Amino acid sequence: MKEITGLLKVLSDESRLRALNLILERECCVCEVMQAMEVSQSKASRMLRMLYDVGLLKLRREGRWVLYSIDNNQVQGHVASILAGISHFLKDNPVISGDLKRLARAERLGPTCVVKGYGKRLAGRIRPLQSTN
Repeated sequence: MKEITGLLKVLSDESRLRALNLILERECCVCEVMQAMEVSQSKASRMLRMLYDVGLLKLRREGRWVLYSIDNNQVQGHVASILAGISHFLKDNPVISGDLKRLARAERLGPTCVVKGYGKRLAGRIRPLQSTN
């Protein structure tokens, strides 16, 4: 019973639903969620951590990035049905549509993404790190 109540508590927040919807779309790092949702690094990290803590997400490291995706080994049965319902309910939401459009343009920025106040004010002034290939 504690697992389902914990899951439902985490899913009862609009911002966490928005973040979950981004991860349902594709694997993301914190800075991509920041850009898509126009939120601070700490808020994006907190949302992803809560979704991870209830078993919805898994993470993997790729260089300097921690990438979050849906944990298909944990998301089965009733939990999968809940996520499918959420995804269906949100598909025509204008806020979600905006998030997905920004996600399509989001870039992995590395350390520059944690500049205080990134959100809307600095979005156009931060440049992605150049590859050292």
